[in-house]
Amino acid sequence: MVRSLFIGLDGATFTLLDELIRDLPGEGVVMPTLGRLMREGFRTRLRSTALPLTPPAWVSLMTGRSPGHHGVLDFVRFEDRGSDVYWTLYDSRDIRVETIWQIASRQDRSVVALNFPMMAPPSPINGSLIAGFVSWKHLRRSMTPPGLYDRIKQIPGFNAQELAWDFQRESKIGEEMTQAELEAWVHHHRPREEQWFNIAETLLRDDDPDLFAVMFDGTDKLQHQTWHVLDPRIQPEHPSEEHLRLRKLVLGYYRRLDEYIERLVSMAGPQAQVFFASDHGFTGAMDVVRINRYLGELGYLTWFQSDGSDAARRREDANFAYLDWSRTTAYCPTPSSNGICIRVAREPGQPGIPPDQYLAFREKLMRDLRALRAPDGEPVITDILCREEAFEGPAMNAAPDLTLTLRDHGFVSVRNRSPVVERRNFAAGTHHPDGIFIAWGPGIATHREEGLMQIVDVTPTLLYSLGLPIPEDFEGRIPEPLFTRDRLVSHPVRVGPPTQPIGRDPVPAAEVASDAEKEKILDQLRALGYLEDQ
Repeated sequence: MVRSLFIGLDGATFTLLDELIRDLPGEGVVMPTLGRLMREGFRTRLRSTALPLTPPAWVSLMTGRSPGHHGVLDFVRFEDRGSDVYWTLYDSRDIRVETIWQIASRQDRSVVALNFPMMAPPSPINGSLIAGFVSWKHLRRSMTPPGLYDRIKQIPGFNAQELAWDFQRESKIGEEMTQAELEAWVHHHRPREEQWFNIAETLLRDDDPDLFAVMFDGTDKLQHQTWHVLDPRIQPEHPSEEHLRLRKLVLGYYRRLDEYIERLVSMAGPQAQVFFASDHGFTGAMDVVRINRYLGELGYLTWFQSDGSDAARRREDANFAYLDWSRTTAYCPTPSSNGICIRVAREPGQPGIPPDQYLAFREKLMRDLRALRAPDGEPVITDILCREEAFEGPAMNAAPDLTLTLRDHGFVSVRNRSPVVERRNFAAGTHHPDGIFIAWGPGIATHREEGLMQIVDVTPTLLYSLGLPIPEDFEGRIPEPLFTRDRLVSHPVRVGPPTQPIGRDPVPAAEVASDAEKEKILDQLRALGYLEDQ
């Protein structure tokens, strides 16, 4: 019997959902099922991680720990080796603490977890897991237990290339998209969500686990490219035919998503508690902020001079190919990091600043960053967190020294282009720190909470729903208004032993992605704006 149903909606925000659950003129109610669950249950804003980004946020939700403790800080991990900077992709082997799938499994709860990122290569659990954010070529070995792939490929209409990320296809989609490309982007993601729903429906029916969890990420991908036709605050008074056609297509995706939700909630049964959460929210960004260009103008980094050749232009378009590391003391590694890394010399004479000058250098750098102004004269950077504030914990030293918040919550650019700050033609979808949390079912209070729930609170909430104790080393808590008083009296919250240490066996060489495969993943991240921008 399913005790807990968890549906993740990547990038979901009440800014949009509150529109889609009401009767819109000429469009009707787009998401009636979700609207009913929101009215009958509990809802509140969910504050994401200090850097509201998919990998650290979802891993925090799955572990009840902040990024400084669980160890996943970005899509890409960088290592400064003095003469150069090397990168690799984060994956499940970088997670330093137990996930909820592991915690529940070792306490005899059965689990199904579908499409959550950073779960490949997978660890065995008491149930089934299919990792998200993997190429279709790696799909078979990105799930557990053995034989699961052979099960799901028997599902009518199963298509591995539709289910997983098709990096080759999506890497062709750039930031500036034509109307035809935007419509193709929507059409491409609808069958992918259908594939995940078909698997979810099959495993929910056949396995009937204690905890069933599935994440739909088309919400995030569509909002990145089509926010200008979705955000109710910026809709034109007289929209064009192209605008209306694209909006109708995107709303069609949300209508189908609501049907998936209705079916999964119905299948879980009347005794199941149902939970929804997003890793972050969404908003529109109008500023392009070329932070590395700014650092270069201030003398913190130096670019090699281009000879104008095609090869040189390709290198210029890469994140770091044209940085002179011997003359660079501070740089931004990726747009997704919104961070500044300070280079500290390991030995006298090596590139970087002397260790004893670090604090003074950082203070000056922060003053210079706060001085950056937009053409309208307003500050572009509204907050700067030092890494001991943003990423406190054992993984802190792997984080950027500074994490920036822009005035419109956008991602920075790392390109060497001018001007440093300019306005976009229309709002680009970007992450907002406030996502969503919704709960419904027996024992759930009918309550609209105006405060903020933290993303690390989701994990203890799900464990409590499963009847399990909350590990004493969790950073999250169960929000007091979430459950009814009768439920809390009859099922008191219990604090249990700390989570168990993680022991990872070496991954066979065949399971490690090749450089070419890594590049395809990077192409996908570029397409979504996480690695490159204007």
